[in-house]
Amino acid sequence: MSKTLRVVVPPHPLIGHWLTLLRDRETPQALFNTAMAELGRWLTYEAMRDWIPYQRVQVQTPLASTEGTVVDGSVPMLAVPLLRGGLTLWEGARPVVPSAAVAHVGVSYGDGTAPAALWCNTLPETIPARAGVLVFAPQVARGDSLLRVLEQLEQRGVGGQRLRVITALTASPGLKQLGERYEDLTIYTGCIDAELDSEGRILPGIGDAEQRLYGLSQTNFVG
Repeated sequence: MSKTLRVVVPPHPLIGHWLTLLRDRETPQALFNTAMAELGRWLTYEAMRDWIPYQRVQVQTPLASTEGTVVDGSVPMLAVPLLRGGLTLWEGARPVVPSAAVAHVGVSYGDGTAPAALWCNTLPETIPARAGVLVFAPQVARGDSLLRVLEQLEQRGVGGQRLRVITALTASPGLKQLGERYEDLTIYTGCIDAELDSEGRILPGIGDAEQRLYGLSQTNFVG
């Protein structure tokens, strides 16, 4: 069977609801943060549905013995939020995978001529062979920043079914670039937009996620 990029847009009304709030330019900063965190929660829930390790166990209820399912805590998980926009996605996802270790990666955005560059990398040099890895990126436009992170993980032997990406929004050009480099990648996202503008921004998109998350687009912020 040939490998192909797998992009999952879960048809959940709550995912559509929170994405719509991200899109709306009138959404205030606090609600924008809530919407991003909620997308992190619901997209991670969907990503883990057929992926989370579990085992069957016998338990004793107050009345009888029965079989149940518990998460297998012996399988390590690593969360990799991209600084800084991916932090809010991860904060929403944390209750879904509360025991995950966390490594932060910061990538400067390429301008179409200069490539994206790492400015922070706390990935461990060795990632256990059984570990599942979740990467949290606020949005994927051209895909340059995410590519740099995937390259770092690839150097540590992480790829394929061990790896999933959680992102609020993607654009077709970025997915095309990612698919050409990582055919077996799986991405969970709120929506796929078709276009980028001349500055590499997703259309219709959600605008500059970091500015909206941290209030930097407000004219009256306290500096």
